[in-house]
Amino acid sequence: MKPNEIRPDVFWVGVNDRVSELFEGMWPISQEGITYNSYLVRDEKNAIIDLSKEMLSEDYLAQLAEVFDISELDYVVINHMEPDHSGALLRLLSIAPQVKLLGMPKTVMMLKDFYGITENVERLSNGQELSLGEKTLRFVYTPFVHWPETMMTYLVEEKILFPCDGFGGYGTLDGAIFDDTVDNLDTYEAESLRYFTNIVAPFSKSVLSAIGKFEDMPIEIVAPSHGLVWRKNPGRIIELYQKWSEYYKNPAEIGVTALLGTMYRNTERAMNAVLDGIAAEGVPVRVYDVRKTHISYILPDLWTQRGVLVAAPTYEGGLFPTMMDALMMADRKRVGHKIAAYIGSYAWSGGAMADFERIAGKMEWDVINSIGFLGGPDDTDLHRARELGAQLAQQVKSG
Repeated sequence: MKPNEIRPDVFWVGVNDRVSELFEGMWPISQEGITYNSYLVRDEKNAIIDLSKEMLSEDYLAQLAEVFDISELDYVVINHMEPDHSGALLRLLSIAPQVKLLGMPKTVMMLKDFYGITENVERLSNGQELSLGEKTLRFVYTPFVHWPETMMTYLVEEKILFPCDGFGGYGTLDGAIFDDTVDNLDTYEAESLRYFTNIVAPFSKSVLSAIGKFEDMPIEIVAPSHGLVWRKNPGRIIELYQKWSEYYKNPAEIGVTALLGTMYRNTERAMNAVLDGIAAEGVPVRVYDVRKTHISYILPDLWTQRGVLVAAPTYEGGLFPTMMDALMMADRKRVGHKIAAYIGSYAWSGGAMADFERIAGKMEWDVINSIGFLGGPDDTDLHRARELGAQLAQQVKSG
């Protein structure tokens, strides 16, 4: 892609990553891809806000070179030190060694720890401003969105917010970079939710705090480090992030996420009966087979739906391992305050139910009932399963 001017003398100079199969080494993006958005502000002094991943340094520097002579660069604003944003730094400094690096105090420490950089570094403070000439950058400290050094940068005159990982999403930018120039905005919003639940959700309280810091600042463009640049409706992505973040403490949407793990389909048959009971109450449900679906794609529904059904057998005296892995990641991502139920088969002794109830308790899920049955489900088991589904759905509707 070519550099894109988003305001006079303010350029998107990002790059697409269609090569990486996993983001952060664990989240699948082989189909969706991701962007590393960087922004150049030209004035009497020239500043770059965020960079790119190291492996795309040459592509990134070629983007910059199309807009101006890199040796004339004055500042690099480091909103966040994670290497998908700072990886191109050493290569950039080999071309423009005079550049001053700007970041919060913890950023300064990390520059030394990650790259051995100690010179031409300026510590910023919350609310500090930098005049580039006619344009002014304001730096707002937003710790734990999603690392402790994270800040957001606000271009005062143009009313542009550069929030780095805040308000970001998966997905490459295939020619169009703005929310009003793509024809699949729903897909980008869905990938923003997946990105949020995969990366940012555990820091929801910090996201809400960050949003509050910009209440008195007019925002006409939101330009994150991943995903779309929001100019037609910049409030949309902020509102979505606020809604999603509030689910960490408030009830989520009416619906059930059903997680299935099964070896010989005994548990699956019982789960189908539970689903009958849920459907009879008119509550929407999404079913995920944890053996086949990566947790990255399950987390969005787990986060945004009130109810959870876990259907998995006992395996070697404990919960089916793939299900345990999924629940442990849900715990890590702080998927809390759910209304939950369990059903599963066992062969000669139980154990899955106890494992489920233990980890559900850790996540503060309200477990309304758990059913275990020996071998395959008989008519009595299936009847109990339907009743369990109805009970779960009723509780979800009542909140």
